[in-house]
Amino acid sequence: MTIVFVATEVHPWCKTGGLGDVVGGLPPALAAMGHRVMTIAPRYDQYKDAWDTNVLVEVNVGDTVETVRFFHCYKRGVDRVFVDHPMFLEKVWGKTGAKLYGPTTGSDYRDNQLRFCLLCLAALEAPRVLNLNNSEYFSGPYGEDVVFVANDWHTAVLPCYLKSMYKPNGIYANAKVAFCIHNIAYQGRFARADFEVLNLPDSFLPSFDFIDGYGPSCSIASLDKGILHVKPVLGRKINWMKAGIMESDLVLTVSPHYVKELTSGPDKGVELDGILRTKPLETGIVNGMDIYEWDPSTDKYISVKYDATTVTEARALNKERLQAEVGLPVDSSIPVIVFVGRLEEQKGSDILISAIPEFVGENVQIIVLGTGKKKMEEELTLLEVKYPNNARGIAKFNVPLAHMMFAGADFIIVPSRFEPCGLIQLQGMRYGVIPICSSTGGLVDTVKEGVTGFHMGSFNVECETVDPADVAAVASTVTRALKQYDTPAFHEMIQNCMTQDLSWKGPAKKWEEVLLGLGVEGSEAGIEGEEIAPLAKANVATP
Repeated sequence: MTIVFVATEVHPWCKTGGLGDVVGGLPPALAAMGHRVMTIAPRYDQYKDAWDTNVLVEVNVGDTVETVRFFHCYKRGVDRVFVDHPMFLEKVWGKTGAKLYGPTTGSDYRDNQLRFCLLCLAALEAPRVLNLNNSEYFSGPYGEDVVFVANDWHTAVLPCYLKSMYKPNGIYANAKVAFCIHNIAYQGRFARADFEVLNLPDSFLPSFDFIDGYGPSCSIASLDKGILHVKPVLGRKINWMKAGIMESDLVLTVSPHYVKELTSGPDKGVELDGILRTKPLETGIVNGMDIYEWDPSTDKYISVKYDATTVTEARALNKERLQAEVGLPVDSSIPVIVFVGRLEEQKGSDILISAIPEFVGENVQIIVLGTGKKKMEEELTLLEVKYPNNARGIAKFNVPLAHMMFAGADFIIVPSRFEPCGLIQLQGMRYGVIPICSSTGGLVDTVKEGVTGFHMGSFNVECETVDPADVAAVASTVTRALKQYDTPAFHEMIQNCMTQDLSWKGPAKKWEEVLLGLGVEGSEAGIEGEEIAPLAKANVATP
C-alpha cells in the first residue's frame, strides 16, 4: 500500500501536541510492515537533516500563483517531505514550537487559510513529481494509486482539491482520502465570504456551510484571535473540518471512547456531532508511543536506568535525584505526584491548581511542569511559596526534567476536561508511573481502573470557571491513590503498566486494516515486521 500522510506537525521536526506525535510515530510502524509511506508537512525551520530536492511546483493560492519547493529526508523507512515557502519559514523560523499557527498562544496568523491551502495543493503534487530512491525496496515517484491521510482541519481541503482539480482530469483516479480527527475543538471556522479564497467550485459550499454559536466571523482581513477565545454569537460561516468530514472517503479518530463522545452531543462534539452521526466515524484507533525515545532502560536523562525487574530500587534513587533537582526535601519514602503538560483549560491544569490545597496536607509531594496561559504560569510559580516542602511549579519547557519526573515519580495526574487520546499517560506507564486521570476520550481506553491507574470521573467541559465538583473529584481520587502507595497492589499496578505493549505496532495493524478497506488499486496487506530504529535524536535547526 502507498500511504501519504499530510499534516501541519511531524515529530521531532515540528510539534505542539499529539498530532505531531502520531505523524512522527505511526508512519515508521506502517513502513516496517512493508508499505511505502510518505509524510508531508510545512518546512517551518531550516532542518539540518532535510535536503533540497530542487523540485519546484506552481500552485494557485487565493488570487496568486505561488512557487513551492520540496525538501526531503529518509528516516526509519519513511520519506519525510517538507514544503518550503515563505508563508511557513519566514513566520515561524527561530521558535518553531510556539509559532506554527500564530505569533503567540491563542492567536492565529491572518493568512492561515492561504497557508494551509498551499500545503494541501503542494501535497497533492508531491507523490507525482518527487523521484525518491532512498529505500532499498521502492524507487521513483509514488504515483497516483495513493491513500492520502489528512489530519485535522488544516488539511481538510485536500479531498476537495482532489475531487475538483485532479479526478475530473483522470489524475488520481483510484486515490482515496482518510480524514483523521485528532482534536475536534479546533475546526477552522471562518467568514462565509472567505470561501472564495479557497478556489473551489460552488458545489462544495454546502460541505463548508455552517451555522455556529462561536463568535463573530473570523475573516482573513479581521482575524486576530483563535475562534475558541471569543464570546458566542450565532453566525453563518465556513467550517473546514466539516468539509473534511463530508468530502473524505473515510473518517476516523484516535480512540474508541472519543468516537462515543464526539457523537454524544454538541458539548463534546463541538457542534459537529450531528454531522458525525449523519456520516458516521468508522472507528477510533488508540495511538501508540515512541518506545525508543521514551525507554527507562536507555534514557540518557535519568540517573539510574531500569526495566520492570529493577524499577523499585531505581525509583527510589531517581526520586531522590528529582527531589534534589527541584529543591524539595529529599526522602524516597514520600509519594511523588507529577503533572507534565500544557497549562490550559483542556488539560485541566486550572482544576489541578485549585485542587492542590485540598490534598497537599497529605504526606505527598507534587511537581507541576508546563507552559501555557500566563495566569496559570503565575499561579504555578506560587506553589513553592505556599507549600515549600510539598510542591514545586516549573513554568518552562524542560525536556530533561520531564524525563527525570517520569523516572522519579510514583503517580502522574492527568485531569483533562477532554482528551482525544492522550500521550502523557502512555509515557508515564512506560516508566512505571501510575496515572490518576479523568475519564474522558483515550484515557478511558488506555487506563484501566485498579489495574493500571485510577479514574477521577469525567469533568465539566465548560472552561469559564472551575467546577467545585471536579476539584473534589481530584482531591478524593488522589487521596484514594495515596492509600495504595507502597502496598502489594501498588507494586502490581506498576508491573501492569510496564509490561504493556505501548508501541505503534498494534495501532499500525489496525490502521492498515482500515486503510485497506478503501480498496485503492494495488493495495495489499503488509508483513508482520518489527521496526528496527535507533534511539531518537532531536532535529536541531541550523542557525
